[in-house]
Amino acid sequence: MQDQGRSTRKRTGGRLRPIRNRKKHQLGRLPTETQVGEPRFKTVGTRGNNEKTRALATNVANVNKGGETVEATIEDVVENDANPNYVRRNIITKGALIETDAGTARVTSRPGQTGQVNAVAVDE
Repeated sequence: MQDQGRSTRKRTGGRLRPIRNRKKHQLGRLPTETQVGEPRFKTVGTRGNNEKTRALATNVANVNKGGETVEATIEDVVENDANPNYVRRNIITKGALIETDAGTARVTSRPGQTGQVNAVAVDE
């Protein structure tokens, strides 16, 4: 469980004793690393009784090409500035360059947060 509360250590390295138990608003989660593959989704409860749909894996992208949006199949991750290892592991994040059957595109959505991949075609 990730915690975004107060640190357990002082600036000097000394120990801070806990004031109370963790609160709901301090909850943090590990990032959802969306992979290329057979679509798999997970629903997560958030604050305000809302829900987020996390894409654990997907192979479909909505690619915008000159004002027209087409549904394309994702083939591969070409480049990812977030982490070079993500290219090898075929992990899609916002800003990643993906190879689709509609051409190369840059991801504009956050698949781990919205559950879908929206992308804009890149002119090469």
